[in-house]
Amino acid sequence: MSVIPQRSIGRDGPRTGVLALGSWHTYDRMDFREAVTLLRTAVDAGITLFDVGVYGIPGGEPVFTDVLFSAMVRAAGLKRDDYLLSSKLWLEGYPAHSLRGQLENALFRAGTDYADLVVLGDLRRDDTDLHQLVLDLGELRRAGLIRQWGVNNWSATTIRALHDFARAENVPGPAIAQLKYSVARRSIPDGEPFAAVFGELGVSLQSSDIFEGGVLLGKTTGARQIGRDPGGVRGRIAESAVQVAEIAEKLGTTPAQFCLAFTLTHPANTTTLFGATSTEQLQDNLGAVDLVERVGAAELRELAEPLWADRDAVDPEGP
Repeated sequence: MSVIPQRSIGRDGPRTGVLALGSWHTYDRMDFREAVTLLRTAVDAGITLFDVGVYGIPGGEPVFTDVLFSAMVRAAGLKRDDYLLSSKLWLEGYPAHSLRGQLENALFRAGTDYADLVVLGDLRRDDTDLHQLVLDLGELRRAGLIRQWGVNNWSATTIRALHDFARAENVPGPAIAQLKYSVARRSIPDGEPFAAVFGELGVSLQSSDIFEGGVLLGKTTGARQIGRDPGGVRGRIAESAVQVAEIAEKLGTTPAQFCLAFTLTHPANTTTLFGATSTEQLQDNLGAVDLVERVGAAELRELAEPLWADRDAVDPEGP
């Protein structure tokens, strides 16, 4: 098996594969032996970044995906240096509920002492003290609990503010922006505000929600949880699934490979996050890397142009 290309997280962070695996309610639904095989196959192929968040909410159905991940690591015979852990931190209870307490719980559940990367969840409140947030993250880094940090679907202006506070305090700023990016949702990562963030600040892009919860692949049963719908364009995206399938057939590939390959053409994209519930599905998705080489970035982007559903529907400033 060939190893996928590696890129740096931020300007000076560790290198990781151009594909990354997410775990949102994924491993809970898998046979454990198959999950271990999937993990081992991913690492052997060069996928080293694993997004392992704590997604359970008080009063909700218990979720053990992150706990299962720690068991999968042991069963797969992986050492801590064999993979990079990306953990989520949520701001709904901040600062009353400290980032450190939340992180220590997440690390305990994932069976490790530190996270290589933490990604802050959506910024839902206007009164969040960004300056203090940067200081708190700097303290987590000094304590050895994190190596780098980033944000999920924050605006370009807010990321600039975080960077300015970090520079003033002489602590590391955000290294990565996890953004919705797909053949259908392009306006924010492809817009001028984020082009400047990527270029001037050295922030990496992590493409996420690349299949629109399966909608781009024609999965519209409503059985799966799907993220927010900025611009209200999900209906248009669902209609484009037929066209996605037609383009994939023309290229001699699968719709999933085509959607994945498109994200790899963004110049700032360090890694693309996706979920897989079988080793077979993972191996199919790995073919996206070869597709970019075979077809070329320019051709893939041209083929995807008619699928751009949120053009003029959202502010490129984001979120």
